[in-house]
Amino acid sequence: MSTTAELDLVPPSSALAPGSESLRTEVRAFLAGERAAGRLVPRCDVWLSGWDEDFSRELGRRGWLGMTLPGAYGGHDRTALDRYVVTEELLAAGAPVAAHWIADRQIGPSLLRFGTEYQKCRYLPGIAAGECYFGIGMSEPDSGSDLASVRTKATRADGGWRLTGTKVWTSGAHHAHAFFALARSAPAEDRNRHVGLSQFIVELDSPGVTVRPIHLLTGAHHFNEVLLEDVFVPDELVLGEVGAGWHQVTSELAYERSGPERFLSTFPLLAALVGELAGRADDLGTAGLRDLGALVSRVWTLRRLSLGIAASLSSGAAADVPAALVKDLGTRYENEVIDAARLLVDIPPDPGAAPGFARLLADAVLHAPGFTLRGGTNEILRGVVARGLGLR
Repeated sequence: MSTTAELDLVPPSSALAPGSESLRTEVRAFLAGERAAGRLVPRCDVWLSGWDEDFSRELGRRGWLGMTLPGAYGGHDRTALDRYVVTEELLAAGAPVAAHWIADRQIGPSLLRFGTEYQKCRYLPGIAAGECYFGIGMSEPDSGSDLASVRTKATRADGGWRLTGTKVWTSGAHHAHAFFALARSAPAEDRNRHVGLSQFIVELDSPGVTVRPIHLLTGAHHFNEVLLEDVFVPDELVLGEVGAGWHQVTSELAYERSGPERFLSTFPLLAALVGELAGRADDLGTAGLRDLGALVSRVWTLRRLSLGIAASLSSGAAADVPAALVKDLGTRYENEVIDAARLLVDIPPDPGAAPGFARLLADAVLHAPGFTLRGGTNEILRGVVARGLGLR
């Protein structure tokens, strides 16, 4: 449970404008058409596993990617709350959004904030069109969530930098065009390991880049290990200021941790669970109804918290601490949806089943171990919140 002090860290939620609700109606109608045509089959955790470049390009064509980016870079000059409406509808429908997800969620805003004019013109129009895909080069072997311990080394070279090291758990790197790599460009200080870190835009077809698959138990391939062996990155692809990598990464993590994907990854399963239990109130009993009601009410609460952070990010305010709180609460909630589905419905998970409850449950169970790891473990997130509360 969260304390009042913790929840006070989250900015108040903003009401959606009437235009946002008409946008929601438009997105829902599009998704209903995709389902009717058989082009969309709801799945869980689609922002990791649902890679469909045609679908992403269609969203770009409709103006639903790069929504908050300026028109000068191919964007649509819309609000963060408009983008939020589109995002939550796509997730709730279990739509295949993985191809564009990272680029649209955090790469675009980071380029807009820290990138040069050259970098913005090179990448942002493709991101808004659903045609340019990115990964994240933060995590490393044996580092866990200790991001400051990165060992990838950036060495100055004529006209740029040479990067050597290994990144791991890089979602979509086998498809992506590039990723942001966090590397040590100068030695750390004795009492401050955050000094000397820089970010680089590494194009993944560069000489010296090797992408190795990391398969799930089912054989599915979403994660990768990326080896960087003396990879040359020209000066024009250094992101932001050399040595300012820690500040840039922590601001980027607010986008990664606060969105509705942190509590809606299992929403298609929750919807299927409600469908399975419809008309069975007498069979459920008081305890079962209470558990189901708690899940539905909590998803609404998490949504309000996440909306508050979206509004804060759109105003340029720092949101790293409230984002950490929402991710901790949201990813624990996602696992509780799975637990309730297994307890309340006597249908086992089956990844080979026809679309429906059994396959959605299997999706969720197989992806669940990553919910509380990706984007920072719960322990790391609670440390961030404790620091924000002045407790450490």
